[in-house]
Amino acid sequence: MSVKLYAMTCGWLSSDLDMMLAGKVGKIHFPVPAYLIDHPRGLVLFDTGLHPQCQHDVRGRIGFLADFFQVHFRTGEDIRSRLEALDVDADKIRYVVNSHLHFDHTGGNVMVPNAKIIIQKREWEAGHTPEFIKENGYILKDYDHGHLIQKVNGEHDLFGDGRIVTIPTFGHTPGHQSLKVRLDSGDVVLSADACYLKETLTNLHLPRLVHNRGEMLNSILLLRKLQRAGAKIIYGHDPAFWATLPQAPECVV
Repeated sequence: MSVKLYAMTCGWLSSDLDMMLAGKVGKIHFPVPAYLIDHPRGLVLFDTGLHPQCQHDVRGRIGFLADFFQVHFRTGEDIRSRLEALDVDADKIRYVVNSHLHFDHTGGNVMVPNAKIIIQKREWEAGHTPEFIKENGYILKDYDHGHLIQKVNGEHDLFGDGRIVTIPTFGHTPGHQSLKVRLDSGDVVLSADACYLKETLTNLHLPRLVHNRGEMLNSILLLRKLQRAGAKIIYGHDPAFWATLPQAPECVV
C-alpha cells in the first residue's frame, strides 16, 4: 500500500517580493508547483499549474493580474506534458485536489477532464460569487469546465486510509486547503499558498494581500504544529526550498 509523491514544476512566476512578504522590497522569481500522488486505488493531482494559453497570451488569459505577475512558462511545462513525461495518461487521473481557485493552481484543470475535483465548499462557493471573484482575483474559465465536483468541509480522507487527507488552511482565500500525504517515510504536508515561503512559517511573516489575516495566521500556526509533530512541510512557492526538493521522475521522500 505504498504511496508515491512526485513534485512537478509547471512554470515560474515573478512578482514584487512584497506580494509574499509584506513590506519587503525587491523581486522574487518562484516556481508554480503541481504534485502527482500515486495511491494504489487511484492517481491524484494536487493543483494543476498554469493554463497553456499563458505560454503565448498572458494578458488574454489572466487579465489585470498580468500587471502584478510576469509569467515564465515554456512548452512542455503544462500539467499534461509533465504527466506524459512520467508515462501517466492525464485522462486517467481520478482526483484533482485544488488547494484554491487561483490561476496558477487551477489553470491545468481543463487538461484532466475525467478527474473529480476535490475542493472546500466555501472556496467553490466563493469562486462563484461575483464579489469574491473580484476580491480574490479568481478567473472562472480556469475551473468551470463541468468536472464532477466534490465539495468538502474541513478534513477529508480521499481513500479512507489516512494516506491522503485535506487540511483546511483558510485565509489566503476563503476556502484554501492544504494536503497531508502519508508516505512510508512519514507525513508530508503540501501547504500551497497557506505558506508561500519558509520565512512565512519561521517568522509568521504574512503576505501583503490576504483574504483573512486572522484565519491565515491560524493556518500557519497549524502548519507549525504539524511540523513539530514530525511532518515535512513543502512550502507553496519557495524557490530556495524548491531547489532542494527531488523533482519528477524522482519521488519526494
